Amino acid sequence: MTTTEDFTRDELMEINAARALAGARTCFVGIGLPSTAANLARNTVNPGLVLIYESGTIGSKPTRLPLSIGDGELAETADAVVPVPEMFNYWLQGGRIDVGFLGAAQVDRFANINTTVVDRGPDKPEGRLPGAGGAPEIASNCGKVLMVLRHSTRNFVRKLDFVTTLGHGSGPGDRKELGMPGAGPVAVITDLGILRPDPATAELVLTELHPGVTVEQVRAATGWELKAADTIGVTEPPTPAELAALRTLKAAGSAGSAGKDDAR
Repeated sequence: MTTTEDFTRDELMEINAARALAGARTCFVGIGLPSTAANLARNTVNPGLVLIYESGTIGSKPTRLPLSIGDGELAETADAVVPVPEMFNYWLQGGRIDVGFLGAAQVDRFANINTTVVDRGPDKPEGRLPGAGGAPEIASNCGKVLMVLRHSTRNFVRKLDFVTTLGHGSGPGDRKELGMPGAGPVAVITDLGILRPDPATAELVLTELHPGVTVEQVRAATGWELKAADTIGVTEPPTPAELAALRTLKAAGSAGSAGKDDAR
């Protein structure tokens, strides 16, 4: 049995994010933490999970964490590679993908996402971020959306500096009014716990804590007055097998990156 000294908060977040994919058939994967979680899920709780990347790869089985959606191993290990327009027009907008897994630079109380630009304060230029990519279409059209990011007041904000991707808009009914077929974000997994939208208000509510974390810690790391569920669960600690799989995956990614650097 593992104890809280045996793993980091990042590992706890990544393993819980992978667990959230148990039972999913197909996952549209974002790069970064979502990719770590999705690849870990395929190596642990869901070996049959079909990983789909924005570059057009379907059924990728990388042996290490991909460096980007253009990483060659995604295509080399895929069951199929389709043109990007087909990926979006047929597979994604056609409602053929179960889960979208996204990260964020900022998220608000209704799980709306900013990955475009941040206000750096008076007399400072705005901070430019990677941008939308396929996230708006993923959040609109996948059956449901999972999100993963580290928990701080910098990331969990009262008001987004820019709305890149709609989660639940300003509350219930916004997605339906805009014609979005997917359910939108159903869970936000962080290094402190798990937040889920309230069925009545669509506002994110703390539903689970990671071992050793308190409600007060989560609230202090959130930029709005975070509500907590009447009964808050505690996530299971990582198993030795989960930790081993995660660390092996990350080590392979580090070795692959070093090999590319050496080849330059």
